[in-house]
Amino acid sequence: MASGFDYIIVGGGSAGCVLANRLTENPDCSVLLLEAGGTDRHPLIHMPVGFAKMTTGPHTWGFTTVPQKHANNREIPYAQARVIGGGSSINAEVFTRGIPADYDRWAQEEGCDGWAFEDVQKYFLRSEGNTFLSGDWHGTDGPLGVSSLAPQPMTSAFVQSCQELGIPYNPDFNGAVQAGAGAYQTTTRNGRRCSAAVGYLNPVKKRANLTVRTDAFVRRVLIENNRAIGVEAWSDRTGTETLRAESEVLLTTGAIGTPKLMLLSGIGPAAHLAEHHIDVVQDLPGVGENLTDHFGIDIVAELTGHQSLDKYNKPHWAMWAGLQYLLNRTGPVASNVVEGGAFWYADHEAPTPDLQFHFLAGAGAEAGVPSVSPGSSGVTLNSYTLRPKSRGTVRLRSSDPKDLPLVDPNFLGHPGDLGTSVEGVKISKEIFSQPSLQKHIRKIRFPDDSVKTQGDFEAYARQYGRTSYHPTCTCKMGADSDPMAVVDPQLRVRGVDGLRICDSSVMPSLIGSNTNAPTIMIGEKASDLIRGNRSMTLPEGQAL
Repeated sequence: MASGFDYIIVGGGSAGCVLANRLTENPDCSVLLLEAGGTDRHPLIHMPVGFAKMTTGPHTWGFTTVPQKHANNREIPYAQARVIGGGSSINAEVFTRGIPADYDRWAQEEGCDGWAFEDVQKYFLRSEGNTFLSGDWHGTDGPLGVSSLAPQPMTSAFVQSCQELGIPYNPDFNGAVQAGAGAYQTTTRNGRRCSAAVGYLNPVKKRANLTVRTDAFVRRVLIENNRAIGVEAWSDRTGTETLRAESEVLLTTGAIGTPKLMLLSGIGPAAHLAEHHIDVVQDLPGVGENLTDHFGIDIVAELTGHQSLDKYNKPHWAMWAGLQYLLNRTGPVASNVVEGGAFWYADHEAPTPDLQFHFLAGAGAEAGVPSVSPGSSGVTLNSYTLRPKSRGTVRLRSSDPKDLPLVDPNFLGHPGDLGTSVEGVKISKEIFSQPSLQKHIRKIRFPDDSVKTQGDFEAYARQYGRTSYHPTCTCKMGADSDPMAVVDPQLRVRGVDGLRICDSSVMPSLIGSNTNAPTIMIGEKASDLIRGNRSMTLPEGQAL
């Protein structure tokens, strides 16, 4: 069976939803969006607190890393979304986008003309629908809902403790200054998660020129005469299908899925393709290289009472919280758990913060994170190196599309990452030791009192560090002179016409923050590149 569309978007995650919305603004343009996962009907997806239940289960691919040789050979769970909306449907909803220097580095040092902050800021503004902040740094009318939470008391105590340590209060991590501590804004609207599916896809689903298929697994991109002409897809409903793209195939399956699909399609390092008896369509050595992720390390404290969200693990309190949310969309269910954070310095000579912290008003909220004694309540503080130097890979396990890829982030592979990470753990302990939090803490359980020396802290980091769900850079963008660049600054795959990559895998280097907002920005800019838009009009009253 064969059928045709102007554009086929492979992957219904953050960037894919953006492209589906923007490209179908032209009624003469037909678009097919294919998502391997299912719909987002599960109610926990839309409750902000549901994030804590989303890091494992049927809405993820079930990845684990290969043994991490610099992290005690652990196979670390590696949550990646398998649901419409992608990561924006299961993440912690933290809204940060990095600093201008991150994007200026892309343009000035990494060969990505047109991706400096002055070039991409308008796309951040176009996407953002902020209900509280405005001005030159924020958009208010975009599809992505952004709002401010009413912080839980332990979150307020965390922000006060940071100030007591000398980390200043920062009311806006996406403004002119990133450094400081405060409450995160979140991708929520009216007490509900605003994923890319909710913000971008749902409002346009009824457009006659848009077809959305979930549970549609793309096995490979079809290429004839060095041009992408469509995809081979499979689903329970239709079996195997050949779907044709008259204009372009657009890959948005993320920093793990996109290199896997490229390799299965014969695009990547020739030697690796030969290992799996895949015919080489285009020898691109950078496909699957350069994997970069944030390696987060948690500390956990047990509280003197039930001051955190753990209180609502008890059935009667859970019923009360559910009723409060049902009646007015407030209370614990409206919390994303990861309410507070900070950007600060391991190296005080650094020009910009090199650490990010996430404060969770609970313990054991995410799969694999240590908790406190049964029946007790706790809090968690996570930290990571913002711009790690370690680089990993994504490789095929076999030529069978059903097999999960081999994911090797190579965490702590560069010695500099270990030093910065350890400083993050030490600062985390100092924050917990300040008066505003200390008065609520019975004991820091992880790390315990036996962790004292530099060597002890390094061992702790190797044992308890994990992914922060920010894989990037595996099909990186760059100039013609860069042999590892997979796409050019127009996001076109080198050597293959009619094929672009429009997701987080094209980042040339990891930005210093959470990655959902930058991925949506990439989708926004990609839509203009595809349509040939050279300029863009902002909403009335919005300035750059």
